[in-house]
Amino acid sequence: MTIEIKTPVLGESVAEAAIAKIHKTAGCVVKTDEILFELETDKVTLEVNAPTSGTITEIKFKEGDNVKVGDILAIMQEGETTQAIVQTSSLATNQASLNISNNSVANNTHLSPAPQKLVAENNLNPQNIAGSGKDGRITKGDVLQVLQNQIQSTQNSTNLASASKQTERVKMSKLRQKIAERLKESQNTAAILTTFNEVDMSAIMALRNEYKDTFEKKHSVKLGFMSFFVKACIVALKEIPAVNAEIDGTDIVYKNFYDIGVAVGSPQGLVVPVLRDADKLNLAQIEKGISLLGTKAKEGKLTLPDLAGATFTISNGGVYGSLMSTPIINPPQSAILGMHKIQERPMVINGEIKIRPMMYLALSYDHRIIDGKEAVTFLVRIKELLEDPRRIVLDI
Repeated sequence: MTIEIKTPVLGESVAEAAIAKIHKTAGCVVKTDEILFELETDKVTLEVNAPTSGTITEIKFKEGDNVKVGDILAIMQEGETTQAIVQTSSLATNQASLNISNNSVANNTHLSPAPQKLVAENNLNPQNIAGSGKDGRITKGDVLQVLQNQIQSTQNSTNLASASKQTERVKMSKLRQKIAERLKESQNTAAILTTFNEVDMSAIMALRNEYKDTFEKKHSVKLGFMSFFVKACIVALKEIPAVNAEIDGTDIVYKNFYDIGVAVGSPQGLVVPVLRDADKLNLAQIEKGISLLGTKAKEGKLTLPDLAGATFTISNGGVYGSLMSTPIINPPQSAILGMHKIQERPMVINGEIKIRPMMYLALSYDHRIIDGKEAVTFLVRIKELLEDPRRIVLDI
């Protein structure tokens, strides 16, 4: 039975995808659930699998093509078979080009002085030179033409190599196009400002070092820093609700739930999966949730629901060594917190200079909805909670 492999439903409001990779070609025998295509939308990468075992008889598109929901991607013949489609071509032309006239070879055994000198000086094989003289004999002009062809070939190779060093044109992925579009949209529509502060990470690092083994043994997940930041942000978001709100036309929409986006790197680029109802999770549940989302991002298995609807975002450029940055808001959100590298620096503590592990924090915010005082207060509150994590536990 003939089966049509079609573009699946891509998600809400997503009508088009690009073919990122074709895993099977016409003639391939496939088994049920084998990957046939990888489709890339502006949000996620989706796999199209074989619905049953059989043979692929036709591929309708090529890599890089855009397809819509319902488009026929391939045709397959159902059933276990080893039949393959084999394309044949005539070998007569190649064979003819390889045959050397016995008469020409015989006539080129002895060359006249002029072509013989050129052949010897340039280490040429006379049997590889087509003769244009009487009875196929090689003339001086024939040898000069071969030398000219060699020079031209060398020049062309040099030009190609030079051109390859100058430019390389690669089509942007759907995800990269969407990232570019949204970031530019954010800069064009929001009045983005960034306020900075720094946090002494000594208390959290000491707490983590003391309990990390016990924590991992009990909860089967490592205790990181991100769970403390998520908890601190939720406390601050509840106190400064404008940071958790968004603008909708002439209205301000205040959100009484806390879905925190955590920016992570993936093979397709930066993605922001969402930790749902983070205010209802304890430290262990937050760490497990972030770990799961990070794994799905690396394996390209994030779904559209994983990426939609965050109310606030945390981005950790510190994992890449960033000391300070100004993160861009992910619309329609109104703010984003940037974490950075922990670096030991001399700090004045009670009149004495001491070395402390410090991290710069950056809060980018939309000044249309968040006042400067609110932004600074929000960031100072996070600093207080992180420098004394007992406040998070005691809710003070």
